[in-house]
Amino acid sequence: MRILALLYGIVVYALFAGAFLHAIAFVTGLPVLKTIDAGPVVPVEQAIIIDMLLMSLFAVQHSVMARKGFKRWWTQFVSPAVERATYVLAATLALMLLLWQWRPIPTIVWQVNDPTWSMALTGLSLFGWIFALASTFMINHFELFGLHQVMNNLTGGGMGAARFKTPMLYKLVRHPIYLGFIIAFWAAPVMTAGHFLFAAVTTAYIFVGIMLEERDLVDQFGDEYRNYRERVGMLTPRIGSTTPKPAQEPTAI
Repeated sequence: MRILALLYGIVVYALFAGAFLHAIAFVTGLPVLKTIDAGPVVPVEQAIIIDMLLMSLFAVQHSVMARKGFKRWWTQFVSPAVERATYVLAATLALMLLLWQWRPIPTIVWQVNDPTWSMALTGLSLFGWIFALASTFMINHFELFGLHQVMNNLTGGGMGAARFKTPMLYKLVRHPIYLGFIIAFWAAPVMTAGHFLFAAVTTAYIFVGIMLEERDLVDQFGDEYRNYRERVGMLTPRIGSTTPKPAQEPTAI
């Protein structure tokens, strides 16, 4: 069973990695079969309803499955060793459904025609994706995506208590992963109405996710996290702040 759990974690991670790479191409418009501005064009009202449902499913899955109460209930049926991997699998399937069924709204909101500025914005979007991914490695990338848990389960090691830390970018902003996503979503040389809807809704969800996540962190770490929150900006560096106290890595994306 431990070997099966490890194989399950590896397969889920590989599936996530493929979906994540496709999401980068999907948002930035790199050459793949389906991008945010490609696909069957339907009436605007229908496209908005479908796209909002897809994003809502993704958001609800992320928020509900990341909460401690759900985890306590869920681990009555799912082994704690694969709980995180199962969360990642559900998130990946929700993302894949969104990428597959997304309906473009081709109306242009803005368009940058200068080739240099256009390339710069595309590069900034790619930088946002790299920034977000790099931020996961500054905490514990493999724990965040479930591989650490199944490996520990295989070797019989324990996970240990959650430690409160602020490595590298976490000394500057509390949520560099989310900051990277916001940059990636909004830096677009051609912003269609569909892309704008995607960026606006996902940004709104990010702020909701931060509120829920920080509530959990305050419950877990109390004044230690409150002091960190006072010293370090949420998504932008706080000018004139003192040296931040350590903070735990985000519990969910």
